[in-house]
Amino acid sequence: MDQLLKIAACQTHIEWEDKRKNMAHAEELIQGLSYTPDMIIFPEMFLTGFSMRAAEVAEPMEGEMVTWMKRTAKSVNTILIGSLPIVSEGKYYNRLLTVCPDGQVIYYDKRHLFRMGEESSFYSGGDKMVLFSHGSWNVKPLICYDLRFPIWSRNRSLEYNLLLYVANWPAARDDAFVSLLKARAIENQAYVIGVNRVGADGNGVAHKGNSVVYDAIGKLMNEPVENKECVIHVSLSFDKLNQFRTKFPAYLDGDKFEILL
Repeated sequence: MDQLLKIAACQTHIEWEDKRKNMAHAEELIQGLSYTPDMIIFPEMFLTGFSMRAAEVAEPMEGEMVTWMKRTAKSVNTILIGSLPIVSEGKYYNRLLTVCPDGQVIYYDKRHLFRMGEESSFYSGGDKMVLFSHGSWNVKPLICYDLRFPIWSRNRSLEYNLLLYVANWPAARDDAFVSLLKARAIENQAYVIGVNRVGADGNGVAHKGNSVVYDAIGKLMNEPVENKECVIHVSLSFDKLNQFRTKFPAYLDGDKFEILL
């Protein structure tokens, strides 16, 4: 039997630095789902916006935002994914959390910090690649600007089936967003999901959304929506992915390399 992965990707507006309103809105979207997906995915910094006021918006892992994610994941019996500003040992991180219904939390700290937005001046970069599993599925979670650096996402020896990006990707560079996501799908022979926000942030930067899902041959699996909130529903087929990889095993000719951190 095919092992389908049911995804609900939430393309949302984010109230600037207002975690309470954003938690309430996210909860409303989740409660409005007519089924129970395997994963619910939100954009980058979905409870605060892409704020550089790290000292004001960041919380520890024991804080209100992570506690809310744990409680929500348990209540709906679904994996909840999204990034938050987190403070740990005196440093601030743009941290992508994968929160499981049983309370387990897997996290990835954004490696490539967006210098044009001064992110590297306020947050520390991560130095670890992360994979997590759900059944037979292996997932690699990454954040926004990471999308521009294909070596960091390279699927060596087919270690993952799904590559995931959460983002606050500006409308001014929307073409790059969808083009790079498609390229990552083709070159890594994997499903790729990009979940972006909509609306203007507290700095007046506009975001179109255009969240997308690509299959391993670069075929678009949803109708992108511009400038409007939406929830993207998609089921990913494990069997179809493996059939394509067997028929067209380009990964066998991939280059071997090491990343020096």
